[in-house]
Amino acid sequence: MREYLLVLLMAAMTTYLLGGLCRRVALRTGMLAMVRDRDVHAVPVPYGGGVAMLGGVATAVLLAAQLPFLGRHALVSHDAAAILLAGAVICVVGVFDDWLELSAITKFAGQVLAAGIVVANGVRMYWIPLPNSIIALDTATSILITVLFIVLCTNAVNFVDGLDGLASGVIAIGATAFFGYTYLLAYEQELVRATTASLITIAIAGVCLGFLPHNFSPARMFMGDSGAMLLGLLMAASTISLTGQIDASALTARSGGLVPAYLPIILPVAIMALPLLDLVLAYVRRTIAGRWWFVADKQHLHHRLLQLGHSTVRAVAVMYAWAAVLSFGTVLIGLDPGWRSIGAVAGAALLATGFTLLPQLRGRREVTGG
Repeated sequence: MREYLLVLLMAAMTTYLLGGLCRRVALRTGMLAMVRDRDVHAVPVPYGGGVAMLGGVATAVLLAAQLPFLGRHALVSHDAAAILLAGAVICVVGVFDDWLELSAITKFAGQVLAAGIVVANGVRMYWIPLPNSIIALDTATSILITVLFIVLCTNAVNFVDGLDGLASGVIAIGATAFFGYTYLLAYEQELVRATTASLITIAIAGVCLGFLPHNFSPARMFMGDSGAMLLGLLMAASTISLTGQIDASALTARSGGLVPAYLPIILPVAIMALPLLDLVLAYVRRTIAGRWWFVADKQHLHHRLLQLGHSTVRAVAVMYAWAAVLSFGTVLIGLDPGWRSIGAVAGAALLATGFTLLPQLRGRREVTGG
């Protein structure tokens, strides 16, 4: 645990320090987020956060390779290096998009290329749990599912990045929950505690925490597509790597059931639930309107929270609350599937619902004179 905490602190510190430098470079080169009709910010804001995040992840991976516990596991170092290389590719694509506004097809090609690098280095989905068994995937199916999952998560985070501090905070919460799950799973099931999933998720949490001081409202810089797509790829790759480093049959034999085997698949969906829901709703909404799914609008979840009457900061806090309920709630129920856990998560969800509807409840109270 001490080595993971050191990785977290190093990733956060590196990202924070690089953030200021990247901001100055963005200002000098004119790489700015101009104000558009669908945007919330009122003045141009420099990009560059994604490059700072990539630097934080690189520092975390290089540090882990030198540590006595994490560094002695060759598979962890190999997979982490492959994911870092893919992250660098997707970050470069994002930088060009922030600077030149690439076409949707070009961005998609870059995402597939990055996913291909991950797959080519052996980081891919190896098994999927079914109700009564766990099936191993053949090579072609494994590659296809892996690439699709990475591209989906990459775009999902990009969709939710619409308010100051929103994407970085939501992903930090999800990554922390995923790290807690992977570490506790290894501890309880007497498995190796050094996994690529644990390393990458703690690095994600670190870079997000290091970037938040630059990005929280009022934001001094944005992560841009370079940061959003990087975070999506890292979250997807950390999930995928877990299925390759944990023996599913041994896991179910030790736990006496399939629940822990389902969690590596279910938990990332819960962590990415808000971005994925936003992505699906946008696709449906734009298709019904007769537009391409990548044509932007102002109807995302965070926009709807603003329309409900939340301030920018409070809308972000609502999204944080739901991210915590979904991610930590899934971990709690998965590791301790009992009525107490279900009740605690249901209570937290009820509080989050009240927080979400707070402006409407206040307005109704004022109308009735309460």
